[in-house]
Amino acid sequence: MVELELQRKRWQRIAADAVVLFAREEELPELRERLQREIPAAVAALDSGDFTGAAKKVVLAYTNGAIAAPRVLLVGVGSGEKLELETLRRAAAVAAKRAGGMKLSHLLIPVTTSPVLQSEEWLTAVLEGAVLSQYRFDKYITQPPENNGLVRRITVAVESAEQQRRWQPVVDFVRTLCEGVFLTRDLANAPPNEIYPETLAERARAAGKEAGFRVRVLSKAQIERLGMGGLLGVNRGSARPPVFIIMEYWGTERSVAPIVLVGKGITFDTGGISLKPAAGMSEMKSDMHGAASVIGTLYVAARLRLPINLVGLVPATENMPSGSAMVPGDILRFLNGKTAEIDNTDAEGRLILADALAYAERYSPQAVIDLATLTGACVVALGNVASGLFGNHRELLERIKRAAERTHEYVWELPLYEEYAELIKSDVADVKNSGGRNAGAITAALFLKHFIGDYPWAHLDIAGTAIAPKETDYMPKGGTGVGVRLLVELLRNWEPLPPQDAAKS
Repeated sequence: MVELELQRKRWQRIAADAVVLFAREEELPELRERLQREIPAAVAALDSGDFTGAAKKVVLAYTNGAIAAPRVLLVGVGSGEKLELETLRRAAAVAAKRAGGMKLSHLLIPVTTSPVLQSEEWLTAVLEGAVLSQYRFDKYITQPPENNGLVRRITVAVESAEQQRRWQPVVDFVRTLCEGVFLTRDLANAPPNEIYPETLAERARAAGKEAGFRVRVLSKAQIERLGMGGLLGVNRGSARPPVFIIMEYWGTERSVAPIVLVGKGITFDTGGISLKPAAGMSEMKSDMHGAASVIGTLYVAARLRLPINLVGLVPATENMPSGSAMVPGDILRFLNGKTAEIDNTDAEGRLILADALAYAERYSPQAVIDLATLTGACVVALGNVASGLFGNHRELLERIKRAAERTHEYVWELPLYEEYAELIKSDVADVKNSGGRNAGAITAALFLKHFIGDYPWAHLDIAGTAIAPKETDYMPKGGTGVGVRLLVELLRNWEPLPPQDAAKS
């Protein structure tokens, strides 16, 4: 990952491959005056019209020895009085990619001379965009290109002790946040012969040891004794045993009820007996992205020492076809005693989440949030831009929406109207695990609702946002790490949920 640091030193004297200066279109006269005073050779980039300040416009200029850095990258962030955080993220990402493409490994960002960087949240956005854009999953490439076109170090420059006290926490926060996102991406992008239930548990243990949260892993025998019929049913076709990963971070008094995060941990999904088409099946290595996001979020929360109690639950298994695999028509009994008729073995994620959501009630939680690459129907409805949001508590849903807007990990609320429940009625069990193509994301959420306890609950269907079909400004192709920044934003500002009417269902 990119090394982030803060130096208390005049930025003009810091040796780096390039200094990065941000500007709005309206600030070009002020920028020209500053460059004329500090880096005269760079003025030509403005006088020629090459740099206009337009959003994501990046122009390279040379300093001719006026400062320690030999180059300056002028980065536009558009116009207008209100500057969106996402505009800053994307501009910084484009600048970092441009630098990486030029094999520049060390960038310098001076906060003291940039009128754009006027608050902690703005610098946070800039550093997020720059660092997150430099992710590559290349551990299996035996001879990667020299430097791999990546920036290796970003220095934030300040000039006074007061400024250092103000900006150092921003640098430290972004470093930790991006480590959590990179951990999540690495888990989601790893091949299925690297990440399977046992090794996912090992990675969770390693993350807990490094960050400071407790990890327990329940074996198949323990899962059987608990009666987690959903997890056991999905696992029946696999040669590898399931695990149930319990992660606990206690950041305040134990008397304070925790927030519980639940992540779908299907480490590879063939569809089971209801076999998926071969085309694109390799993407199903990322069907455990919900689990990866929960592990990444626990890592960040513990490293930041957030003053909350947080629990992560991950039911993990493969979904494989075999002579012992569950088949359509089977009936499973879950941890809470309820039963489900299996209509489609490729609707397996909800089966393992059902047991985990029932287990979450043991913590008497303040709230439970689950994340899952649950339905193709959600991708049809929302594409790769927004995650589907469902739940039973209005204030919790509104908080998630606000966090999503700030982090640009968009969510869109979908209804849980009772009329949709008709689609998953069963004649032989309490519920059926699939209601067909119509309203598939909604019926999946309604299935989960059968297994929640008496707690505020939100469900995030990240099927479209977890696996990106192509690279964008700071998102890689493949596993995106979605959910970590959103949840950390939510948890950093957590207040007890008020008692109020549940959201309409």
